[in-house]
Amino acid sequence: MSHFAFKPDTPAVSDGETTRMNLFQAVNNALEISLASDPSAVIFGEDVAFGGVFRCTVGLQDKFGKERVFNTPLCEQGIAGFGIGLAAAGATAIAEIQFADYIFPAFDQIVNEAAKFRYRSGNQFDCGALTIRAPCGAVGHGALYHSQSVESFFAHCPGLKIVVPRGPIQAKGLLLSCIRDKNPCLFFEPKILYRLAVEQVPVKDYMIPLSKAEVLTEGDDVTVIGWGTQVHVLQEVCEMARDTLNTSCELIDLVTIAPWDRETVINSVKKTGRALIAHEAPITGGFGAEIAATLQKECFLSLEAPIIRVSTFGIHLKHDY
Repeated sequence: MSHFAFKPDTPAVSDGETTRMNLFQAVNNALEISLASDPSAVIFGEDVAFGGVFRCTVGLQDKFGKERVFNTPLCEQGIAGFGIGLAAAGATAIAEIQFADYIFPAFDQIVNEAAKFRYRSGNQFDCGALTIRAPCGAVGHGALYHSQSVESFFAHCPGLKIVVPRGPIQAKGLLLSCIRDKNPCLFFEPKILYRLAVEQVPVKDYMIPLSKAEVLTEGDDVTVIGWGTQVHVLQEVCEMARDTLNTSCELIDLVTIAPWDRETVINSVKKTGRALIAHEAPITGGFGAEIAATLQKECFLSLEAPIIRVSTFGIHLKHDY
């Protein structure tokens, strides 16, 4: 049981043939396309050879061999460091951190090496072909060590792209964009959506642009902003506001945390005059604060009310809900 109802996106007719996939299957499909289309691409991480704890890499070693899909030691710092070196040497490196909660041992490698490699070398070297995937967020039975949203830790550091999908169609297209982008990318997959989120996903190889927010519902009274799982919660909130308060909400999926789409969000708030930002991470230092600060500066004369942030309290998620 989840605390929200997943509402699938509808693929465009122009997207061609589709097939039913949940989110982990969409991730798997994107990884398979990457391996098939790029002979330099390799996938590595803890337990990925048999498919990983969430089955995102299932079957890939059988199709592409042990030299391209392989397990690593239980050492997140080593996984990130290996990926940086591999990408710097010219390969496409796709690393998996088994849970985003355990990405912190790799923090030094990601923030002090991957994010700064190109800048530090005066553009002589880079590790832009590095993508790090990690399951994130609350799932209902993960407690405090398996329920964290860590995006704001990394958003503070220039040089990284950070992406959070809301469903299978997005997950496939955004992951392919991250893998092919020439900057190191962090791809955080909401673990509660792995099996809950099911959509008709285009079969073809396609990419969704990074750093472009999506207006899911147009409205006039208030701009509502979220990403990942929270988008589905906010869809229900917008419906409740419409039905009980006759309030017209403009719902925006931020999609990319860094660099985020300021223009789309600012234009929306200038139109509606109000903003509500929601995320699963604790309120202090959450990425919603960055959005709120930007809107306060850029939309000051258009605001009709204070900007509101809705988030987890400043406590650890200790108990299952």
